[in-house]
Amino acid sequence: MNSLVFSILLVVIGLLIGLFVAFVINSLKGSMASKKAESIINSAKKEVDKIKRDAAIEQKEEAHKLKMDLDKEIREKKNEMKESEARLLQREASIDKRDELFQKRETALDEREEKLEARQLEIQNEKSKVEDIRKEQLDLLQKISGFSKEKARKEVMSHVKENMSKEIAEYIKEREDEAKLTADKTARELIVTSMQKYAADIASDQTVTVVDLPNDEMKGRIIGREGRNIRTIEAITGVDLIIDDTPEAVVLSSFDPLRREIARVTLETLIKDGRIHPTRIEELYDKVCKDMKQKIIDYGHDTTVELGLTKFDPGLIETIGKLHFRTSYGQNALQHSREVAELSGILAGELGENVTLAKRAGLLHDIGKAIDHEVEGSHVDIGVDIAKKYKEDKTVINAIASHHGDTAATSVISTIVAIADALSASRPGARNDSLENYIKRLTQLEEVGNNMDGVEKTFAVQAGRELRVIVKPEEVDDLEAHKIAREVKEKIEETMKYPGTIKITVVRETRAQEEAK
Repeated sequence: MNSLVFSILLVVIGLLIGLFVAFVINSLKGSMASKKAESIINSAKKEVDKIKRDAAIEQKEEAHKLKMDLDKEIREKKNEMKESEARLLQREASIDKRDELFQKRETALDEREEKLEARQLEIQNEKSKVEDIRKEQLDLLQKISGFSKEKARKEVMSHVKENMSKEIAEYIKEREDEAKLTADKTARELIVTSMQKYAADIASDQTVTVVDLPNDEMKGRIIGREGRNIRTIEAITGVDLIIDDTPEAVVLSSFDPLRREIARVTLETLIKDGRIHPTRIEELYDKVCKDMKQKIIDYGHDTTVELGLTKFDPGLIETIGKLHFRTSYGQNALQHSREVAELSGILAGELGENVTLAKRAGLLHDIGKAIDHEVEGSHVDIGVDIAKKYKEDKTVINAIASHHGDTAATSVISTIVAIADALSASRPGARNDSLENYIKRLTQLEEVGNNMDGVEKTFAVQAGRELRVIVKPEEVDDLEAHKIAREVKEKIEETMKYPGTIKITVVRETRAQEEAK
C-alpha cells in the first residue's frame, strides 16, 4: 500500500517537474521569437527608410530634369517668338518702304499727267494755228492760180491717168501670167493644208499625267507624315509627283510613259482604297506591275492577231507590247509599227512579194525602241540584236538594219519597209515635230561642231541621228580627234534635247597629191 502511494507520488512529482520544464522551455522560445521578430521589424524599418530616401532622390532628379526640359522649351519658344517678331518687323519695314515708293510713284504720275495735259493743250493750240495758216495759204493759192481745189484735183488725176494707163495694163498682164503659173501650185497647197487640218490622229507628246482627287485633303494623305508617303511613291515608281495649288489634282511627271502609267494606276488604286502608307504602297505597286505586264502581253498579242501574224516567241510578244508605251516625236511607237506593217503588206502585194514576211518586217522594224532606254545603243542596233536573239528571218533582220539607211538593203522587202516607215512618219498629224523645229535642231547640231577649235566643217546627216565633224588635218592629230568627239558629245548632252541617240563621227583626212610630167 505504501509502495503504491509512493509510486503515485513519484508520478505526480514527475508530471509537475515535466510541466515546469515545458513551461521554462516555452518561455525561452517565446523570448527568442520576440527577439527575432524585433530584429526583422528593425530590418524592415531600415529597408523602408532606404527606399524612402531613394524615392526622394529619384523624385528630385526627375523634378530637376523636368525643370531643365521646361526651361529649354521656354527658351526655344522665346527664340521663336523673337525670330517671328524680327520677321514681322522686317516685313513691316518692307511694307513701309513699298508704301513710300508707291506714294512717290503716284506723285510722279500725277505730275507727269499734269505735264501731259498742259502739253496736249499746247499742241491743240498750235494745231489750230497751223490749220488757220493752211486755210489762208490755200485761199491765197486759189486766188493766184485761178483754180479751185476740186478743179485742180481733176486736172491732176486726168494727167496721171493718161500717163499710167499703159503701165497699169502691163502690170495687170504680168500679174495674170504669174497667177496662171502659180494657180496649180496654190491649189495643191490649199488641198494639202486642208487635209492636214482635217487629219484625225494628231501626235501629242506628253510627259505628264494628271490624277484627279476626290478632295484637297487627299493631298495631305498622299504626302504623309514628314513626306514619307510621297517619298516612297517617287522612289519605287521612278516618277516625280507635283503637288501644287491646282485644286483636286496631282501631276505625275516622267519621260517614261510606262513608269508614268504604273504610277497613275497605283495612285488611283491607293486613293480608292483609302489606306495610304509605305507598306501598302509597295504592295499595290507590285500588284500593278504584274497586271501591267499582262496588259503589255495583251497589247502585243492583239497586234499580231490583227495583222494575221503567227509563230512569235512569248518574249518577243511582250517586247512588241512595250512599244505601246514608247513615243517618237509624239507618235505612238506601236501604232506606227502597225501602220508600217499594213503599208508594207499592201506594197508587197502590189509588187508580188511575200506579204506576210513584209508585214512581219514592218512590225519589227522599230522593235529596238521598246528597250532603247534600258540598253545602250541606237534602236536599230538593239532591234537587230533582238531579231537575232529570237531567230527571225534574214530578210527581217536586214529590214530592221537598213530602214534608216545605216546598212544597204539586200531585198525588195527591206526597201518596202523603209518606204512604209517614211510614209507613216510623214503623214499629216503623225508627228508633232515641225519643219522649223527640225531645221533648227540640225542647225544647232552643226553649230556645236563648228564652234570647236580645229574643225573645218560639220554635217548633220540621217535626220540628225549622226553628226560628221570634218577637222583640219594640219591642226588636229588622231588623239585630238578623239578628244573633239568626246567634247562634242558632252556639249550636245548638256545643251540639247533630242530623241534617241546621236552618233558623232570625227573625220581626219590627209591627202598627198603629185603630178607626173
